[in-house]
Amino acid sequence: MSALRRKLGDEYQVVSTSASAGGPPPPRSAPRGKRQRFVDKNGRCNVQHGNLGGETSRYLSDLFTTLVDLKWRWNLFIFILTYTVAWLFMASMWWVIAYMRGDLNKAHDDSYTPCVANVYNFPSAFLFFIETEATIGYGYRYITDKCPEGIILFLFQSILGSIVDAFLIGCMFIKMSQPKKRAETLMFSEHAAISMRDGKLTLMFRVGNLRNSHMVSAQIRCKLLKSRQTPEGEFLPLDQLELDVGFSTGADQLFLVSPLTICHVIDSKSPFYDLSQRSMQTEQFEIVVILEGIVETTGMTCQARTSYTEDEVLWGHRFFPVISLEEGFFKVDYSQFHATFEVPTPPYSVKEQEEMLLMSSPLIPPAVSNSKERNSSVECLDGLDEVAAKLPSKLQKITGRDDFPKKLLRMSSTTSEKAYSMGDLPMKLQRISSVPGNSEEKLGAKATKMLSDPMSQSVAELPPKLQKLSGGGGRMEGNLPPKLRKMNSDRFT
Repeated sequence: MSALRRKLGDEYQVVSTSASAGGPPPPRSAPRGKRQRFVDKNGRCNVQHGNLGGETSRYLSDLFTTLVDLKWRWNLFIFILTYTVAWLFMASMWWVIAYMRGDLNKAHDDSYTPCVANVYNFPSAFLFFIETEATIGYGYRYITDKCPEGIILFLFQSILGSIVDAFLIGCMFIKMSQPKKRAETLMFSEHAAISMRDGKLTLMFRVGNLRNSHMVSAQIRCKLLKSRQTPEGEFLPLDQLELDVGFSTGADQLFLVSPLTICHVIDSKSPFYDLSQRSMQTEQFEIVVILEGIVETTGMTCQARTSYTEDEVLWGHRFFPVISLEEGFFKVDYSQFHATFEVPTPPYSVKEQEEMLLMSSPLIPPAVSNSKERNSSVECLDGLDEVAAKLPSKLQKITGRDDFPKKLLRMSSTTSEKAYSMGDLPMKLQRISSVPGNSEEKLGAKATKMLSDPMSQSVAELPPKLQKLSGGGGRMEGNLPPKLRKMNSDRFT
């Protein structure tokens, strides 16, 4: 136990589902009545078909499958009964032929040639049929050439016997080779667990294979059975919902050599999105697990099933590790296959956790306002580009660099974003950020003022950084000739 605590940590508490293991038992909810299950723990579906009416004739149309699906006691009874009736019927036919020909009265006459030698009563006729049917051939009873009806009956007996043997022996062989017993060596954990894994709330259960032979192309699926009512008022008593156990990522394809933990991540697409530890005490649902694969030794498809009700799902638990590295091999300890231990897990649903995280966040980006402000800035700069394009070529060269409006756009968008983010900060942070002396805020404010009325201000009023970008060291309009100044004022007015 000390080694276990060094490995898992002191805050974890080991909980074993077996009675022999030490430690306190897992927490149990209030006792309920007996839960009606749709699928039992051994995989048997708890469904009975009734009031079939005239549909029972469908079973006779597929007689072979009907016989295979019957229980063993009924299979053995039908097997023995069929052979007994067939043997008695055919023995009676041989006795009738001997009786009609008068062979029974002349059985000890050496000068008379009967249909079947040494058949003088019903037991002898029955023994003759068994000898011919089983191809024993003692040589004491045999058919003579003076009996054509006996030859025809012998041919009919051979054909009928072959059909009965093929049907019944084939049925018994399929019954014995069914892969249902292979499912007995596929294990499922007694309980499912819900805890955090990789930062996400996850539903987990364990699957194991007791045999050394593998399950080829093993695939696992999960169904959630839960009653619900549609918006139209229709009540669905056993609505089946799919639980994603890795279908999108391929994790549902198992390499079942050692016990595996199957995970279902609870997110917004999961049916357990609203499930919390408190709501589990009032919910009623059943998780049906279906494991399919091909038996490696026989090549036949095998299916194993089990189910977990809401009472068998442990909140805040994790499965005990069962694999250890020995000298040259990995050892699986199946005594801890069903054991779990407690781990810190929030008792809230994923939906509640997302709402709490959203409410606790102090910064909410005003996406709509920022988009409007950026659109107005872009429209203003587009208008500035159009006006600059109408200037003469000499004036366009004098006005400076081509990336001047782009730099103004970056400065204006940065300033607007800072202004909106400042409004979303708490009051203390706003006071700290409003301390005078911030040259970047002054520069952004002047750039924003210029963009609001770009053509009414001269380039000389820009800050020194922007003056350098514009390409002039002093007042740009003072360096222009009078004609160009007049043309410039006429165009802008």
